[in-house]
Amino acid sequence: MSIETHHISKTFGHPPTTVLRNVSLTIPDNDFVSITGRSGSGKSTLLYILSTLDNATEGKIVIDGETVSAMTPQEVHRFRNQKMGFVFQFHYLLPELTALENILIPARKTKVHEAKREKALALLEKFDLKGKDHRLPSQLSGGEQQRVAIARSLIMDPQYLFADEPTGNLDSVNGDTVIKILKDLNEHENMTIIIVTHDPDYAAMAKRRIHLVDGEVVDQ
Repeated sequence: MSIETHHISKTFGHPPTTVLRNVSLTIPDNDFVSITGRSGSGKSTLLYILSTLDNATEGKIVIDGETVSAMTPQEVHRFRNQKMGFVFQFHYLLPELTALENILIPARKTKVHEAKREKALALLEKFDLKGKDHRLPSQLSGGEQQRVAIARSLIMDPQYLFADEPTGNLDSVNGDTVIKILKDLNEHENMTIIIVTHDPDYAAMAKRRIHLVDGEVVDQ
């Protein structure tokens, strides 16, 4: 199984501004890919298209043999919830919910949150957050909040994990911790990891790099 893009392009606005140009690539299962490039090169746009959060203007994306553009919006939503997890630069935790409740948000959408409660507690322990399940985000450090966000992305056992600058708001110690978590998920749980990063050291820790210049892939 894999993620494949076939000559995808993306434009925004009127008159149109081209953000991605004729991108064709394959990301096989259990890969760990970093997407790099200068600001405005199209990194995050490519990540959002790969993860079905956005649509290409031209071309097609095929995930596990399924052509995303042929799916209904409901099918895409179900497909995404079953197969994909997301981590962003900002943790996007709901401030009124506890760490445990935030982790269980994806499971609540499909009414399996009670069944996933023990897994959520296990993830908190795995990420050195044992005993902090009832704390609100405001009672957690920035690094702890991002680890809660990673746990939330894993609660539905995704096949693919997409991370958009997940270390961008963290100091080097917490950034290193986040990248180690992603590497461990790839190496020990066979999860496909796709990460956008500006940090060359973190990019180099991936198995391979996709480098963009002005919306075009120049190295992969």
